[in-house]
Amino acid sequence: MTGLGKLLLFLGGIIVAIGAVLLIAGRFNLPLGRLPGDFVYRNGRTVVYIPLGTCLLLSIILSLGFWLYHRIR
Repeated sequence: MTGLGKLLLFLGGIIVAIGAVLLIAGRFNLPLGRLPGDFVYRNGRTVVYIPLGTCLLLSIILSLGFWLYHRIR
């Protein structure tokens, strides 16, 4: 049971960190979610949002972060 508790605390810390990054990005007007490559399709009452540019940027950042983590470890 202690392993599960540690895992839940770790995941909670990650969620808090992501929330803090999003709050900071909002305060500095960083265009997360509004990058080139983020598509919005509007037709009447239907809106489809496809954040390809944001997903690509986050994928690159996370890949570099995991690579550095494994490199240091």
